[in-house]
Amino acid sequence: MIGVDWDTVRLFLHVLAATIWVGGQLVLAALVPTLRPLGPDAPKAAARRFNRVAWPAFGVLIVTGVWNIAAEHAKVHGRYEITLMVKLLVVAVSGVTAALHIRAHSPRALAVFGALTGLSALTALFLGVVLAG
Repeated sequence: MIGVDWDTVRLFLHVLAATIWVGGQLVLAALVPTLRPLGPDAPKAAARRFNRVAWPAFGVLIVTGVWNIAAEHAKVHGRYEITLMVKLLVVAVSGVTAALHIRAHSPRALAVFGALTGLSALTALFLGVVLAG
């Protein structure tokens, strides 16, 4: 059997948290049209329940992201560093727009902040794959 080390644990936790943060948003977005006919509070209830796992996952992403940078510090220069800085900015946008989405009241604000959150989360995931390559 292949041995498991801290690098494996770090990567597993980061990927697991990204799966929850990004994948959960995609699933929730797909479910909203089905939830709306159940009542105006159904999508909100689903979103509140999702937030109970999404925000801790976002926290794990931040912690393991810092751990990743510390573990890969030798790579952090040149184009890798530029890509990493862009990813950190996109992660920040994802978190901020998600927080704004939670606080939004108008349908337009919900749509805009929801879309920005999803797009920035997907972009951060893509940039993570680029960095791992």
